[in-house]
Amino acid sequence: MTFENPQNGYRETVSRFAWVWALLFGFLYFAFKGVWRHALIGLLLGLVTAGFSWLIYPFFARSIVANHYRRQGWVEV
Repeated sequence: MTFENPQNGYRETVSRFAWVWALLFGFLYFAFKGVWRHALIGLLLGLVTAGFSWLIYPFFARSIVANHYRRQGWVEV
């Protein structure tokens, strides 16, 4: 999926392998994509569950990032 910011034309791609990047890099993946709410939630869940939450959380990464861009007003191209 590719999203475009209608204000400046900047494009950002959400890979179908987003789950792999989230699994490898944890909350840093969401921070890199600018989804700070889920970066903080993921960090806290990881600390509370001793990292077990990161065996489930990454499988929702693609939809989390895509929904974030949609809420920000970006258009899917």
